[in-house]
Amino acid sequence: PYPLTLNPYPLPSNMFRSEEDFLSLIDLYFPRQHPHLLLGRGHDCAVLNTPARLSMSSDLFVQDIHFRAEYFRPEHIGHKALAVNLSDLAAMGAKPLGFELGLIWSKNLDQDFAHHLFKGMSNLAKQFDLALAGGDLSLGESLSLCITIWGECPEKILCRQNVSCGDLIFVIGDVGLARAGLYLLEQKSAFLQDFPTCITRHLCPKPLVHEGMLLARSDCADAVKGLMDVSDGLAQDIPRFLGPNLGLEIDEQNFALHQEVEGYCRLTDQDPLVFSLQGGEDYALIGAASPDGFVKIKELLPQAWILGKVVSTPGIFLHGNRVEMKGFDHFES
Repeated sequence: PYPLTLNPYPLPSNMFRSEEDFLSLIDLYFPRQHPHLLLGRGHDCAVLNTPARLSMSSDLFVQDIHFRAEYFRPEHIGHKALAVNLSDLAAMGAKPLGFELGLIWSKNLDQDFAHHLFKGMSNLAKQFDLALAGGDLSLGESLSLCITIWGECPEKILCRQNVSCGDLIFVIGDVGLARAGLYLLEQKSAFLQDFPTCITRHLCPKPLVHEGMLLARSDCADAVKGLMDVSDGLAQDIPRFLGPNLGLEIDEQNFALHQEVEGYCRLTDQDPLVFSLQGGEDYALIGAASPDGFVKIKELLPQAWILGKVVSTPGIFLHGNRVEMKGFDHFES
């Protein structure tokens, strides 16, 4: 877990003198030459060396919307901005190849902050041998990042809304941890040190790229009917995954709850299952399979657990009763 300290870079001390200074700093962390690039940064366009079929995604990461500088260290910001895009590739079973970065740099931030931000981003990029092909840079009032990422498609494309009644919906990863971490940080809780996994999961999520690639490219790929990452909470993402005419009966007996989520819910007098269903930014993976197909998936990834069974009535049900709840929605929150 990352150290639970306040942001150590609150005041500018070493400002950038020019855009060229900034671009030179990027070059320190991301090489211009890469096997995935025929022509890298420094030109009007990059020229990519990629397969014929690509999976591509884009995500914004905006100060005071997606993160707060009060408790996000710059390393966290760089890491998470890239991690949320990698999670989209994971949900497609794609192999990450490269990305572009659009950056609005706050005029109140200095070079030390930039060094640490790019260190966090480049450390994660190196784990997947990602090329930074280019992007755009502007100055503004607050920090915002927009990353576009691409990866190599597997032979079988994993998508949403490809399920049938009686299928099992399974999860790889934990749910509810990031939501608890967010609330603890927002409330400046005195119990931060008691929930290190919750805090780390919110600040520095781990994209499940290897798990997604295994599901798409292994002998059990035919058993996987679809895959999706959980970014806005299960309550919000399950209907998106199932489609408009199907629902889910939650399997409470098999619902996997992390001990820190249970502890946080005891502390705050909440139902941990309901809390976890509403949790956002988990970046776990949800998938669908027939009961026989799930047996193969469980052999490949023993950490997979059953969330529930697909039913013919739209909605989310627990003990036969519809559960009225929502996850995160930018336009409603």
